[in-house]
Order: sequence, then structure tokens, then C-alpha cells
Amino acid sequence: MTSETSQTTPKRLFIKTYGCQMNVYDSERMRDVLRPLGYQPVDTAENADLVVLNTCHIREKATEKVYSELGQIKKMKVAAGGKMTIAVAGCVAQAEGAEIMRRQPAVDLVLGPQAYHKLPEMVARASRAVGERLETEFETLEKFDALPKTREAEGPTAFLSVQEGCDKFCTFCVVPYTRGAELSRPVDDIVFEARNLAAQGVREVTLLGQNVNAWHGAAPKLEGGSEWGLGQLARHIAKIGGIDRIRYSTSHPRDMDADLIAAHGDTPAMMPFMHLPVQSGSDRILKAMNRGHTAEHYLDIMRQLKAAQPDIALASDFIVGFPGESDQDFEDTMSLVREVNYAMAYSFKYSPRPGTPAADMFGHVPDEVATERLHRLQALLWEQQRAFNASKVGQTIPVLVTGKGRLDGQMHGRSPWQQAVHFDAPASTYGQIVDVKVVGATLNALAGELVHAVEAA
Repeated sequence: MTSETSQTTPKRLFIKTYGCQMNVYDSERMRDVLRPLGYQPVDTAENADLVVLNTCHIREKATEKVYSELGQIKKMKVAAGGKMTIAVAGCVAQAEGAEIMRRQPAVDLVLGPQAYHKLPEMVARASRAVGERLETEFETLEKFDALPKTREAEGPTAFLSVQEGCDKFCTFCVVPYTRGAELSRPVDDIVFEARNLAAQGVREVTLLGQNVNAWHGAAPKLEGGSEWGLGQLARHIAKIGGIDRIRYSTSHPRDMDADLIAAHGDTPAMMPFMHLPVQSGSDRILKAMNRGHTAEHYLDIMRQLKAAQPDIALASDFIVGFPGESDQDFEDTMSLVREVNYAMAYSFKYSPRPGTPAADMFGHVPDEVATERLHRLQALLWEQQRAFNASKVGQTIPVLVTGKGRLDGQMHGRSPWQQAVHFDAPASTYGQIVDVKVVGATLNALAGELVHAVEAA
């Protein structure tokens, strides 16, 4: 395919993204590497020339959902006379690659999270029906080096990958097996990408990694050349003109250091929000999970964060019904939740992942018991979330406007505490940070009235 051909006959690209923010970022980069080949994004798989399922292996029944989706896409491919290329990417591809090719012959390409930079080459090979169709090797550094240095921003917010992989090996998790070992991107590469995003009008960046606070790297020479952690990286990015807000996700308690905690208090661009998964409040279960921290260690981090930034909103992840979890273990989790008082949280029943140590553990918790525990935990978490949102009613808060609302004349955006905010405003406020008075709150969102724009976009 020549560049001339790709310009005169644009091809349609549909990417369906499952799961985490890292997958959202990876989907954006796949669009980037395919754009020079003439691929333009479309909103539906039907009639697309290339369909990519960017999969997630974390949630229960993830693999079967992929096969179900592939069954529907296969019908579209048949209806198009076979003139559709189907690719499966992401963590299910990494874990189940050969099986996907065996079970669904309509799939043309399978590639893991470290092979996205090879997608143009793989698409070209598939079009010629030669070469390997399966690419699931771990080559994270090569991936970062080979991806385009610039990317097209799609609004005032953007994800920015700074770290990949995981060395923690929690017994319930497949990430170390699907994303590989921890690797940090160099500071200069991250800053270059951040500057490019800012130049396109991005106001808020979310630094991404499987263990984003494990990021470390050599400081720029002008900064003394010392070793930096995520706190120093955030301070540096905050100096980039146009970048007004910085977030990061997802962190691990073992990698929370004093400097990162301090950055929440001394860097205004650092948003007052922290998502730090704990999974359980029981030391016995935390040990069985191989989390590498205790409940008290986690609580001490929470206290330090609140001391550094009293206005901070805290979020977490929880797993109930982990093998061997007793009534007391669960009550320990409830106690931790009451002490921390979360602004939001994600909670799930444990489900085994093939190949993980926990899948072979004894002490299976009956489903009805796990379900009852989950309902009790969620009731408490939702009560806290409603109370946190209600506490903002009557306040005037800065909101980054990220799009149109569902109603005529309505816009929506994000508060500093990651809440969705809906309010009537002209479309010209898109991309601006505006003052909004909060007049109502629900479990998942705030309602407001526009006061005025803090500054022009």
C-alpha cells in the first residue's frame, strides 16, 4: 500500500476497547500507527475494513465475551465477502492467543500489548496472506521506541502512558503474565509527548501505568541528573504551559513514597484525587493475595495523604470472597472502609483466573456468601460516595468542560475530585475550566449552574 493509495482510498477502522485506562491509551496509539496507512476511525464495526478488539483479561468471563463478539463480527465479514480484517489485541490476546486463532479462524491477527507498533506491518502481511499472524512477545521498550513520538489529541483530556508491566505478582492477577515486567519510560519521551498534547489544547493529563507510582527515571541534565520518582515527574509536567491538571492511575501501596504524597500538597496542578487499591482490610487475606502490605500500612498512607492534602478524595478497589475469607476477614474490610471514608470505589466478587496461584487455593467461598458480602460492602461504599458528592452542594468549583451533555444546551465536565458535573452552558465553553456552583448531587454525578469561565481556553 503506497502513501498515494492510502490518501485517495481511505480505509475504515473500528476499535472496540474493553477494560482499563491503559487499553484506552493503547487504542489511541493503534489509531496513530494506522493513520499513515490511510485508516480513519468509524463508530461501528459494520462495513469497516479493519476491526480491532482491544481486550481486557481482568474481569470475569472476559474471554467468552470476546468470542461472542467475534461471532458477530464474523457474520459481518462473511456479509462483506471476506473483505474485512479482524484483529484481537490486548491482554486476552496475550493470554489466549493461539486458542483464539484455533477457535475463531475468522481472526486474521492476534497481538499482545507490547506489539502495537507492529500492527501496520501485520496488517500488510495479512493483506498478502503471508507471514506470522500471531505476535505476543514481550518487547515493551521496543514498543515505546517505535510508536510515533507525536499523537493526535481528541479533546482537553488525555492519557499519557509512563510505565507498563507489573512485578508484584498478586495471586489473583494475570497482569504480570499479560503485560510483562515493570518498565518506565524516559523522562524526555514523556515530557515531549506531554508538550505535544498541550500544544493541541489538552488541559489535563492522566499518567498511566499498571503500577504507575513505581515509575522512576533519570532526571533531565538541566535538573541535576538525579533519580526521579513519580512525584518529581508530576512537578516537572506541571511546568508545561497549558497543562493545568495532572492525575495518575493506578497505584500500588508498596510504591507510595513520601515525595509523591508531598506532591499532592505542594503542586497545585496535582488533582486532589487518589485511587489506591487495597483489595482487603484483612492482613491474613492480604498475605494470601501477596499484596506485600498490611492494612495498617495502607491506613498510614491514607493519613499521610489527608495531612498533605486535606481536600483529597480517596478511591480504591476491593475483592470479596477471596479463597479462605472468613466472616472476620470481611468485617476487617468493612472496618477499614469506615475508617478511610471513600469518595468512590470499585468492588467485585473474587473470580479465578486460569494460571494464577489463587485459582488453585483451597477455601472457596460459596457464591451466596460472597454475594451477600458484596452487597453489604457496596451499600457502605455507595453511602459514603453519596455523602461525599452531597458535601459539594452549595460550593462553587472549577470544572474542566469535556463535552456536550445529553440535554439541549447542557455541557459536562470533571471536578477536581473526578466527579462528573452537568450544567447548562454554551458550547463555546468546551475545553475551558469554568466555575460551576453545585446545586444537586446523586451517587454518580453533580448538577451545577455556570458562574463564569476562570480563563479562556
